[in-house]
This record gives sequence, structure tokens and C-alpha cells, in this order.
Amino acid sequence: MHGDELGIENLCESLGEPRSSWYRSQSSTVKPVAIRKPPRKLSAQEEQKVLEAVNSERFRDMVPGEIYSTLLDEGIYLCSERTMYRILERNHQNFARRQVVSRESVRPELLATRPNELWSWDITKLKGPAKWTYYYLYKIIDVFSRFVVGWMVAYKESATLAEGLISETCLKQEIVKGQLTIHADNGSSMTAATVGQLLTDLGVNKTHSRPYTSNDNPYSESAFKTLKYRPDFPERFMSIEDARAFCKDFFFWYNNEHHHSGIAMLTPVSVHYDTYQQVLDKRSLVLVEAYLQHPERFVRGIPEVKQIPHEVWINKPEQKELEKVLVKK
Repeated sequence: MHGDELGIENLCESLGEPRSSWYRSQSSTVKPVAIRKPPRKLSAQEEQKVLEAVNSERFRDMVPGEIYSTLLDEGIYLCSERTMYRILERNHQNFARRQVVSRESVRPELLATRPNELWSWDITKLKGPAKWTYYYLYKIIDVFSRFVVGWMVAYKESATLAEGLISETCLKQEIVKGQLTIHADNGSSMTAATVGQLLTDLGVNKTHSRPYTSNDNPYSESAFKTLKYRPDFPERFMSIEDARAFCKDFFFWYNNEHHHSGIAMLTPVSVHYDTYQQVLDKRSLVLVEAYLQHPERFVRGIPEVKQIPHEVWINKPEQKELEKVLVKK
């Protein structure tokens, strides 16, 4: 009679042996079980792809959560955020990633005293018809006049598309070598080598914001905010044609009708093309006439019309440093 028929407990009791001894004797005869790969585990090739992504120039100083969200916004899923952390830990890279690369953190101090001396450009996303779909608005703005000199809406963010827009805008504005500086943030298209080479070929200087410092590119950010805070700005655009039509109307209004507080409540087009003095003279005549009719209402005499600033800065330096900059100019 076998142990299975008697029962292990009864058999061991009749023999006067502990059950543990019987189990140990049996374990030596058991065949090893093959270890199966967990079905959810990434393959070696998939893990390598994740490593290449998180260590790429674009993402190497971002934490996994930011990388994960950025890729999702672009319709890409490599793995979960937690898996990214596990892969980094296995490869001894689980440390403060924002300290991986020592980037230049020079505070840009840029001066414009006339149109077409300093431009700022940037790209923003416009929500498309479905979740995770976007169109990309490229915009170049003149810092002195606030005039949007060039823009386009595209299906993707691309250095090649940026090159075309910059080249076309420089041609349209008749930019000559050594005349212009173009400022941008640290986006992949802005820092692309091909864009840098194009600007060199055009004789245009380039500068960049400090990492994670949006205040270093305030004029582009302000224009995008004005766009997205318009009452008729839609939650989503149903097609790229809708996005382009909306932006066409917006930038016409922004350049030709919008009275900008930073340029004495003038329109950008009047400052950019030097027709604003006629507007200021007319305002002065109106104020003089109002004063002559009711001088008692103007205790400080004839009111003066606000003038446009003679200089516009990105990060105006302290007075001592300012004197050095102006001497160089």
C-alpha cells in the first residue's frame, strides 16, 4: 500500500518518523520546475529602447514622470512611469536626473532699440479634435514693436519647419547680415543644430533662455497668453484648417487693431513700420483741445501723450552692468 493510500500522517505515525523527514527525502527526487518569464515583463530590446529614450539629449535631465507625460502627449507609450524607475535603478541611474547635465545658465540680457533688431520665437500646442491630438503653432515676434513677423500652424514640431519659417520671415522683413538677434527657449526645435546653422548662414545671432526659466522669453509667452485668453478661443480645433483660420484672424487683430500697453497703447503695426508718430500727434491735438475747453479740469496743465519706450529689454541688467552694455552698443 502506497503512502498516498494510507495518508502521509498515518504512515509516518505508524513508522515513528516525523513527517518532515519524509518530505525531505521526497524533495531530492522532485524535478526542477522551469522558471517562466512573467508575461508583463519587457523584453531586453524594449528595456534598451526605454533607456535610450530617458537618456536622450531631450529627456536626460527630466524625471520619469515628466518623460512619461510628455511622451503620452505625443501619442507614445513605452512603459509605465514605475517601470521607468525600475529600469533606471537596475542600471544604477536612479539619482537626481536634473543634475546629470551641467547646462549653461547665463542670464540673457538683450536690448532692442528699433524694429527688426531682436526677435523672439516659440512653439505652442493647440488641442486637436480628439484626445492626445495637437497642432503646433510657430510664432516669431519682434520684441521692440510686438509685431508678429511670422507664424504658421503645422501637424508636428520640427526643426525643418522652423528653418523654413525663419528663412521666409527674414526674407520678407529684408533682414541683412549682422542686423538681427533671435531669442528662443531650450526646446528641441530651437536648439537643433540645423536651425543654428541656418541662422549662421543668414548672419543672424541666436540666444537661448536658461533652463526652466520662462521669464527669459516673456514676449513670446505673453503673445501666446493673449491668444489663449481670447473669449472665442475654442477648447479644441476640429481640423488644422480651423486652427489656421483662427490664427489668421487673431494675428491680423493682434498686429493691426490691438492697442498694446507696452508700446504706449499703439498697435504693433504702427510701431513696426514707423507710422505711430501721426497717431501720437493726433492724440496730442485732441488733448490740447480738451484742455482749452475746460482748463479747470486739468490741474497739472496740458496732459502729455504717452510715448513709446526708447529701449526694450529681456532681463534688464543692474545700472552698473547696464552702463557697460550701452557703451558696447
